[in-house]
Amino acid sequence: MRFAFAGIDFLGDVFETLIANGWQPVKLFSRTCDGIYDFNEATVSRARSLRIPVQMSRIAPSDLAGLKAMGCDALVVAGYPWLIRGWERQVPYALNFHPSPLPDGRGPYPLFKAILDGLPEWGVTAHVLEPAFDTGSILAQKRFALSPLETHDTLLAKCQIAAKGIATRLAEELPDLWREARPQGAGTYWPRITQAERTVNWAAGVDDVLRTIRAFGSIEAFGQVDSRYLYIWDAAGWKEAHAYRPGALVHKHRKHLVVAARDGFVQITGWSHYAPGPARGG
Repeated sequence: MRFAFAGIDFLGDVFETLIANGWQPVKLFSRTCDGIYDFNEATVSRARSLRIPVQMSRIAPSDLAGLKAMGCDALVVAGYPWLIRGWERQVPYALNFHPSPLPDGRGPYPLFKAILDGLPEWGVTAHVLEPAFDTGSILAQKRFALSPLETHDTLLAKCQIAAKGIATRLAEELPDLWREARPQGAGTYWPRITQAERTVNWAAGVDDVLRTIRAFGSIEAFGQVDSRYLYIWDAAGWKEAHAYRPGALVHKHRKHLVVAARDGFVQITGWSHYAPGPARGG
């Protein structure tokens, strides 16, 4: 199967898995990344090593026509931010990998909210590309349990592993899966996470504070400690009655900060100073 890939390193293992299963890549469509939270170096490097074209601009109708001229059989999308329309007359198959158990969790990046909401289960879905985001018929889906102490980084790893498994199945069974694809029906759309959702609320209690920090992991939550604003990526805590104001710095040892929450204390062990300007991550 000759295929084009549209994506970045976020689900770049899908690209490698299809190649490992005998698919022949003909082109990579990617996008500019910030090199802090979004990366495409590995995927772009792999494409260049295979001597296939790499395009960083948005896919246009002429690009889809170009895929047809290359004899491309499938367009595989994973971590690509732009809607792709008009592929039906140019390639036999076009599909997207989405990191949620569709039809729940449609939207740009639902992983944060899955942890913020304390969901017991999550998943990854491959679906047919449709004129609206994340709504196409389901080709394959992998679901898995979430831990009560799930972090963004462990959830991301689970999604990446599940995506590889789905890619292996698609490489072997795409025509059959395409014929048997099932419509999603009604679902839920989760918009991009807000700064308020990403901000630690010390008055909410230890459990909620730690859940917020876990939900963002290396992407970093945002918090105010006394008069300082911090990016926070690692912490632990305990419940204990006290008379401190929530958000007050109670104790410091080297770079470890102990901060009062409503019903206990949170020890911040991974943090950096907030730099005014555009918000990082999210």
